Amino acid sequence: MEESESGGMTAWVPLVDGAERLGVLAVQAPSLTPAVLRRGRALATLLAMMITSARAYQDSLVRRTRTNPMALPAEMLRAFLPPRTIGTGHVVSTAVLEPAYEIGGDAFDHSLTETTLHATVLDAMGHDLASGLTTAVSLAACRNARRTGADLPELVECVDDALARWLPDQFCTGVLAQLDLASGTLRWSNCGHPTPLLIRDQRLLVDAMRREPDPPMGLPSLLAGRQRQTHEIALRPGDRVLMYTDGVTEARGADGAEFGLEQFADYIIRATAAGELAPETLRRLIHSILDSSTSRLRDDATILMFEWSRPPC
Repeated sequence: MEESESGGMTAWVPLVDGAERLGVLAVQAPSLTPAVLRRGRALATLLAMMITSARAYQDSLVRRTRTNPMALPAEMLRAFLPPRTIGTGHVVSTAVLEPAYEIGGDAFDHSLTETTLHATVLDAMGHDLASGLTTAVSLAACRNARRTGADLPELVECVDDALARWLPDQFCTGVLAQLDLASGTLRWSNCGHPTPLLIRDQRLLVDAMRREPDPPMGLPSLLAGRQRQTHEIALRPGDRVLMYTDGVTEARGADGAEFGLEQFADYIIRATAAGELAPETLRRLIHSILDSSTSRLRDDATILMFEWSRPPC
């Protein structure tokens, strides 16, 4: 809330679709009585539902939200992406992907069932339409296997088979994970990708999820004949897990130096200590990289972070 320049007061009410923040609504009135705030929240809820529904088929709404032309690979991949934030009372998963208009091969996916959070980060070889196609096929294979009840090893195998069949000259790195919501047991497979990070009690546990990675997904993995490995770790309530692509740690800051793994983790830790919600943490983190005129991304940058808390018995 703040005083309005034209007199009266202004309240900023969040527009929220489930766990995803779409924007804010300014409510102006001579005085912000409980009735005014109640009507403002009701209007914000209605507007959020209208925006969520309309943006799926109304190009006029999409055009108004864009500030630059979108490259074809980015247009294709963003059509596949889920909401940036999903969650329940016991887990929240949130992600960002930049640059918004020029991504080539990065993508993320997350979904919930009654018992499990599924989370995936992918990075295809190259920065052209072929890399976008590779990631799109990988995402589709993940979802197809997941929706038929495939376990994690079978899911990775489905991506290998799909790429080998349809795009034999392409490959894709990634981390595919499944979190049991009741127990906090996290299982994952690392296919040639940067090691996920675990933050616990406001500390980075550097080697907690470090395992020897398997080869990237695709025909080369099938030809290698190496069995995929599935890893497991028990999370504690309040743990945050970060899955990311190397474009994040290779980003250049205002001083020209690489953002780096330590600075990346330190930002998340400080935000956690300040009680910042996970979606807001990632929003501020990516803007800290992008907003400076001298900062720049050398590659696509994707971050997916989820936080687990134990359900009541």
